[in-house]
Amino acid sequence: MIATKKWILALLSRQLLQPKRLAIAEAGLIGLVSGLAAVLLGQGVSWLGGWRQHLAHILPLPMVLPLFGFGGGYLAGWIVEHFAPTASGSGMSEVKAVLARVPMPLNLRIAIVKLIGSILVLGAGMPLGREGPTVQIGAALAAQLSRWVPTSPDHRRQLLAAGAGAGLAAAFNAPIAGVLFVIEELLQDVSGITLGTAILASFIAAVVSRIYGTHSLDLNLHLVTPNTSFSAPEIPFYLLLGIIAGSFGVLFNQGILTSLNFYRRFLNIGLPWRVGVAGLATGVVLVLLPEFRDNAGLRELLLTGDANWQLVAMIFVVQILLILFTYGSGAPGGLLVPSLVLGAALGYLVGTCEHTLLGLGTVTTYSRVGMAAFFCAVARVPITAVIIVFEMTTDFNLVLPLMIVSVVAYLVADKVATGSLYDRLLAWKGIHLEKQLGDDRLWTLFTAAEVMQPKVETLSSQISLDEAIQAFSDSSHRNFPVIDHGKLVGILTQKDIAAWTQRRSEQSITVAQMMTPEPVTTRPNDTLAHVLHLLNYYRFSALPVAEGTKLLGIITRSDIIRIEAEHLNGRTGQPAAKSDPSYLVYRTQSPQIGRGRLLVPICNPKTIPALLKMAVAIAHDRNYEIECLQVILISPNQLPSETVVRTQNSQKLLQQAVVLGQAWRVPVHTQIRVAHTVSGAILETIKDRHIDLVLMGWKGSTATPGRVFSQVVDTVIRQSPCEVVLAKLPNETRFDRWLVPMAGGPNAQQAIQLLPALSVLSRKPEVKLCQVFQPEQTPNTELLEKTAKYLEPQLHGTVKIAPVSATSVSEAIIQFSQQEDSDVIMVGASRERLLQQVMNGNVPEEIARNSDCTVILVRGAVA
Repeated sequence: MIATKKWILALLSRQLLQPKRLAIAEAGLIGLVSGLAAVLLGQGVSWLGGWRQHLAHILPLPMVLPLFGFGGGYLAGWIVEHFAPTASGSGMSEVKAVLARVPMPLNLRIAIVKLIGSILVLGAGMPLGREGPTVQIGAALAAQLSRWVPTSPDHRRQLLAAGAGAGLAAAFNAPIAGVLFVIEELLQDVSGITLGTAILASFIAAVVSRIYGTHSLDLNLHLVTPNTSFSAPEIPFYLLLGIIAGSFGVLFNQGILTSLNFYRRFLNIGLPWRVGVAGLATGVVLVLLPEFRDNAGLRELLLTGDANWQLVAMIFVVQILLILFTYGSGAPGGLLVPSLVLGAALGYLVGTCEHTLLGLGTVTTYSRVGMAAFFCAVARVPITAVIIVFEMTTDFNLVLPLMIVSVVAYLVADKVATGSLYDRLLAWKGIHLEKQLGDDRLWTLFTAAEVMQPKVETLSSQISLDEAIQAFSDSSHRNFPVIDHGKLVGILTQKDIAAWTQRRSEQSITVAQMMTPEPVTTRPNDTLAHVLHLLNYYRFSALPVAEGTKLLGIITRSDIIRIEAEHLNGRTGQPAAKSDPSYLVYRTQSPQIGRGRLLVPICNPKTIPALLKMAVAIAHDRNYEIECLQVILISPNQLPSETVVRTQNSQKLLQQAVVLGQAWRVPVHTQIRVAHTVSGAILETIKDRHIDLVLMGWKGSTATPGRVFSQVVDTVIRQSPCEVVLAKLPNETRFDRWLVPMAGGPNAQQAIQLLPALSVLSRKPEVKLCQVFQPEQTPNTELLEKTAKYLEPQLHGTVKIAPVSATSVSEAIIQFSQQEDSDVIMVGASRERLLQQVMNGNVPEEIARNSDCTVILVRGAVA
């Protein structure tokens, strides 16, 4: 009962912790909540603004607007200062810092304070935007969710980015722009799970915003009625607009920093008074200039073309001064919407100039294009700038001019001053993301496979409690992975031992009863950040590294401390990059149900049938999966990842393996790699796919000087850590009569262990075990008899022994195989003996080269 309960709890915990299983539900919830928060912000601002206008009709206007601005600003500043100081300003730079792993608070309190403060500031009439607050609110809500449902640091960053994208999408009703802004500016990550969560969250947030904001899902909602045109002679004016917008964008960014410095040096008062003074100044301007009392109406005025250029010039100057003065106070509000208004004014002025000189275009087109240009110059996000204006206007005629002005504005702005406004705001606060990312690279660049210990002490599930206690006594480890038939089935800890020792009964207790089944594991490609999260969350001291149920290694806290110490001492850095690795161009996968993998590199079409039969027989016996590899070679001056190749013929060869595997019910995976060398592609596959055995064919000779077998085979034998089986296959292959030379070493035992699997290729195999003795020696057949006794119950054929007297081992075996008309000679050999030159007496190589029958050489795994 206890074991069943532990199994259920472990299984539920393991399933719920998978990031991809949580991503869809979490992204949907984040999008929904972020969209509702954006709607609440918009409705709150509309309600407070309407109340302000109502009072202005009842009471004297010169009294209402300044006092309302001061009161709203002071109250917003007081709430921010006392409850969440980081909720001041736009909030966009703070979100970017948190996504770069800068330790800054981001939680539900900040979301609530930002929401209330932004309603007060924007409702009081200050010329800031709501997109910055919605981004910070969305990210803060996502951060709070990640605390309620703990996830890994990497997955938490993806949730925060999804929340930020949802906030921007809801603010502008632009879901695509929300996703692109996450990619371009905030996270700069295009992984599948990041894109998926950002897209889903942004889409749901935009839908919620449309339903509750406009009570419609009509995708043809226009910002204004389309009135655009574009012709080739106008291109110089669009280039001019891009240059002007880029230049003014740099000045605007610098003006924001100057305003912040001004408040810090000359108005060093509390945040409530600073924001209150900014609201008071805004109210005074609204009294003097009625055109600025409605920010939405001001934008409509610029986009409909109903204003004269003198009014537009005044709008640009006054608006930019108000924005700088207001934002420098620390008022919670965004800068992207104001940048759109400023860009529309700039575009209007350039469009007026063009219409006066050429009379081709319309000022409304330039106004809308100018929005993207100024937006891009401020935030340095050209793709987002194009898409956000397109989504707001849904006018395809704007796409080309949008692209022209955005790229030009970006190039000009980046040439004058590098870095977006949010990067410069973080630098003003003393936060430099480049340094932060450099400090965190250890946790993101190193993976579990690069830090783990590949040699693991394990226990069998069938051993008794006393044997387990003895294993813990003999070892310094506090955890033992439990292996059953080569599969990871559980983990046994010292706490488990202590618990079962106290309730020991007369019945025998096995590890299978005490262990925790379905243990929490990490994958070999998981980052150290994810590994450390699992260790801390479960309070483990060690974590198995596994692929499915196959145990690859174990990683402990000591391993992480060692890597961190080496990193701090400068003895380790980013893992060395491989030069021109092979490139995977084709892959098929079957269910991963085996407890190991067998790799078959396919080269010679003539030997493929026999080689595949051997592979399937071995895989069926050992419960392995088969990985078939076809390598397409290219010249050294070409990059594998960029070279176009044809794979039709290779796919036909690989299909033979799939069909044969289906007949034997063996899972077969196939892949095609483009590479400079066959051996390099094989070794990469061995590492990437965690291969246990490599089965290779050999033609029986080599023309390469200095090579024993061939360049490919020698390299694989020398560098592969797994078991290697080399087969020289003649044109006609039979597996009836087997000759197995014995020498008494461990390598001969490797061949003996493989023999029962391959013997099924014959209906009634005849196996002859021979051992060569020197003429002066008295033959001792004890080893032959012992081996024959071991093989007889496992074979459905006959096993005979034959001592042979000769001076040359290789010649004697070859001559004996000819006399017996052997079909197969099976020889075990070490890596060193397989690669010895013939002049030094390489017996396995001589047998393989000089025999006419099938020769199978077996080299055990390298410890």
